[in-house]
Amino acid sequence: MNDLERLSVDAVRVLSMDAVQQANSGHPGTPMALAPVGYVLFHRHLRHDPKDPNWLDRDRFVLSCGHASMLLYSVLHLSGYDITEDDIRNFRQWGSPTAGHPEYGHAPGIETTTGPLGQGVATTVGMALAEQWLADRFNRSGHDVVGHHTYALCSDGDIMEGISHEAAALAGHLKLGKLIWIFDDNEITIDGSTELASSSDHEARFAGYGWHVLKVEDGNDLEEIDAAIHAAKAETERPSFIALKTTIAWGSPGKAGTSAAHGAPLGAAEIEATKKNLGYPAIQPFYVDESARTHWAECLYRGAEANKVWQNSFAAYQKEHPDLASEFLQMLAGDLPDAWDEKIPDLSQADGPDATRGWSGKVIQGVAARVSNLIGGSADLAGSNKTDIKETESLLPTSPGGRNIHYGVREHAMGAMMNGMALHGGIRPFGGTFLIFSDYMRPAIRLAALMGQPVIYVFSHDSIGLGEDGPTHQPVEQLASLRAIPGLIDLRPCDAAETEIAWRVAMEHTSGPSFLALSRQSVPLLDRTDTFSSASGLRRGGYVLAEATGDSPSKILIASGAEMALALGARERLEANGIPTRVVSLASWHLFQLQEESYRNEVLPPEVRARVSIEAGSTFGWERWIGSYGQSIGLNRFGASAPASVLFAELGFTVDAVVKAAEKTT
Repeated sequence: MNDLERLSVDAVRVLSMDAVQQANSGHPGTPMALAPVGYVLFHRHLRHDPKDPNWLDRDRFVLSCGHASMLLYSVLHLSGYDITEDDIRNFRQWGSPTAGHPEYGHAPGIETTTGPLGQGVATTVGMALAEQWLADRFNRSGHDVVGHHTYALCSDGDIMEGISHEAAALAGHLKLGKLIWIFDDNEITIDGSTELASSSDHEARFAGYGWHVLKVEDGNDLEEIDAAIHAAKAETERPSFIALKTTIAWGSPGKAGTSAAHGAPLGAAEIEATKKNLGYPAIQPFYVDESARTHWAECLYRGAEANKVWQNSFAAYQKEHPDLASEFLQMLAGDLPDAWDEKIPDLSQADGPDATRGWSGKVIQGVAARVSNLIGGSADLAGSNKTDIKETESLLPTSPGGRNIHYGVREHAMGAMMNGMALHGGIRPFGGTFLIFSDYMRPAIRLAALMGQPVIYVFSHDSIGLGEDGPTHQPVEQLASLRAIPGLIDLRPCDAAETEIAWRVAMEHTSGPSFLALSRQSVPLLDRTDTFSSASGLRRGGYVLAEATGDSPSKILIASGAEMALALGARERLEANGIPTRVVSLASWHLFQLQEESYRNEVLPPEVRARVSIEAGSTFGWERWIGSYGQSIGLNRFGASAPASVLFAELGFTVDAVVKAAEKTT
């Protein structure tokens, strides 16, 4: 390492420790240790253009150990991204783009939100999969319009989390040769040495997953780091895992190598001692020598040139393959193609009862026929979730352009990988499992909502209607729990027509995730041509499905999903007894809440306090819609193992129960 390189590396260390000190909060040790690999990546390997951070064929870099965010902010600032020195000085402050953990969309160069350990690396598997799929679809002889790498820096904590190994095993199986993880092997966690909790042989473990494993003994040796990354890039048949030996807070005379440097400021005296120990030219906070700034600025020139070369190459590709180029740009922009929905069957004319999961499967075929970048999968339940795209290949090492992903029993990795595909761009991902197992992927769902990514979840077997598999597989609290996630659209259709509209809503919604909660058991086919309102009302979350006699209800029954049949049966009984009863389909709490108050009051008139909700799940939250005078028919206990019809009767989901509840309300 020559003097200029040392000065440039130490600039990252100084900015990181000073920012944490000024915020009086943060993690200085890991950025200090990883400054050399950050320098090597950004200077010698990453294809990136700081002035065009969304360049389509850029390399993706993810700091999975998001607590080390000052490493990312420092290298982005120094290499020319739009992160100012004031942003660095305002680390972790209100309104600053330099949040405590990297937040997607807050600043250029942040490819995904990280912080929950393991999520970042698992997300990169989805990014690398997207790169491979797009390259297979669009590259032609002499025209590699897609050809970039995906890098992640990860920590002991990332590798301890189970999601990282779910994703790593699948990445090795799929032979994602352009995926490179660099493991910060510093043997320190918050509690102390990793020996307290782990004796794993990480290198052997990743080799067992089919990864190309490399080791760098000195995390400060730029040439050794450089050689390892070159070797990783040369390996095209396997993802690469580079174990990088580092010392946390390297350079700090009092705290290097200790857990004390992990999650707290070094202190003013220790920072001054560290700068003197490094031989840094100044001890005042945030000082960066102009020669180092000039050297870092070389990233701007190299990035602009690489981008220009690609743009020229893509222009030639457009001339030779105009249709492909147009499709490529449309996919990367996230736009739906013209007439994207023309093959969706009109399920208002369905030919008989079915489960909503069955109708969902039919809609998927129609969407996939026109949206060629709709890629689906399931956590080993495709046949049950009805998520297979028919007449297309599985996505395998031998068929990288397939459209059916076999995630295996890896719900959590599936969730994060779908985030990665959506973030990369070019793919509309959906994935299926049973609603009960949404718990396994909840952290990834939450991140999709936080980042506003258009991921679609297909959650079938959404109630005790699952039947004999019993309470371990019967969701109770999951609907309420998922509805609590800000920005996540809940869609629980009650029949064929609503299932069709639910899929249209999910596909058209590009600013956040959606889930469909679908039945295992058959539900009645409603006659939408006469008795019942159009299912298009689902677009507003809730609507009047069946009106009371005389259009002035004295009772309102509110239901979703398969329980709509109970509401409609009870309405018939109440109406026969001279009680005008309205039935409201409330398929999406999220969408209904977004409607103007006048519309919500039109559907649920405030003066009609006699309301009953019917849903085979937790009653938690229903008071929002039924008020303090209403009654909830739900499930505030776990289910049992028995045929579905028996369970519904034994647990109080009957027309009689709904009628009695309605009669109690006033």
